[in-house]
Amino acid sequence: MESLIRLSVALGIFTLMVCWEYFSPRRQQKTSRIKRWPINIGLAVFNMLIMRFTVGGIAYLSAVNAGEQSWGLLNQFPIPNGLSIVVTILLLDLAIYCQHVISHKWKLLWRLHQIHHTDIEIDASTAVRFHPLEIIISMVYKVAVIYIIGANPLAVIAFEIMLNATATFNHSNINLPLKVDKILRWVLITPDVHRIHHSTVRSETDSNYGFSISLWDRMFKTYTAEPEETQTTLDIGLPEYRDQQELGFFQLLLIPFKTVNKK
Repeated sequence: MESLIRLSVALGIFTLMVCWEYFSPRRQQKTSRIKRWPINIGLAVFNMLIMRFTVGGIAYLSAVNAGEQSWGLLNQFPIPNGLSIVVTILLLDLAIYCQHVISHKWKLLWRLHQIHHTDIEIDASTAVRFHPLEIIISMVYKVAVIYIIGANPLAVIAFEIMLNATATFNHSNINLPLKVDKILRWVLITPDVHRIHHSTVRSETDSNYGFSISLWDRMFKTYTAEPEETQTTLDIGLPEYRDQQELGFFQLLLIPFKTVNKK
């Protein structure tokens, strides 16, 4: 049931963002969806199948097990359920922020994470463009964090849904009114904020790591408000992989095992 709820919400948000992109795009894309989407969606389906037949639902089950065994920080104190949910979501979001930073700084993890940044456009489909090994490592990391903090099981489900929804939202090529963006970015990572993270400029790629809330980037001084170029003209992707002609589905899977690695 948990997986079905997550999938339903994910497909709903994705459909909404795709329609918004079509009718009111922020940027005019030079590379068509026909060339990019089979790769991005293909990776998403491939990763989903791997997770489904290996460790699907392990995050929620780990939280349940931690509660039954009284493991983790939050299970050591009599905390109201509402507060436990809020703290769990905040700590999990902080953990994902830290993981993202490490994925850029540690070359071994960057070999995997760079797949996400090889897209030379950014839209809703980019949100699911990840190497399967990174997905697996991310899940192992998340499970460890869940046990350490003694995460609330309901909060884990809520966080998974929130993370997927906000990632789809902030990768989307939607024309969000600037006044709305200015207000939202004080709390959430908006598309204009996260697009900077996908810039070809190294200093911009090494900023705006948040996936959901903007608090962590502001707190740890990794926040960049505006890119050097305009939002509609900045180049997206990695300079060494700007030629998309050679980057098919299987080529992307093999990139981490090749020597080209300039990060």
